Amino acid sequence: MSEYERSMNMTASADRVFDQAEDLGRIESWLPDELHVRAADPPAVTVHDDDTGRDADALFRADRAHKRLEWGTREDARYAGWLQVDRTDERTSEVTIHLSFFDESIAPPGNVVDQVLDESLHRLSRMVTA
Repeated sequence: MSEYERSMNMTASADRVFDQAEDLGRIESWLPDELHVRAADPPAVTVHDDDTGRDADALFRADRAHKRLEWGTREDARYAGWLQVDRTDERTSEVTIHLSFFDESIAPPGNVVDQVLDESLHRLSRMVTA
């Protein structure tokens, strides 16, 4: 199993960050470019990966009370992740993304995962400060 985690402080309230992050209509704005999410029957979603050309059945859950998103593959538990938004004060928050690859055969190289997580956090930060 491979696990990765990155955090970033954002100049936006925790509510604003969470509202932007959980919106399935806008989620592709901060996800990696090659991933496309289509809501099926929430929490069921389908994720299309342009790099592989494949669709994956997945789950996506938003826990507003705890400002936490959780996702992962539906049938085979190969992959899971979460995003946590924590309030640092009224105008700033800390956002953490965590990924777990339970199937090593689908895990990208660690440096690639780190770069993608950093890019996703930067994109989300730009969304909430715009």
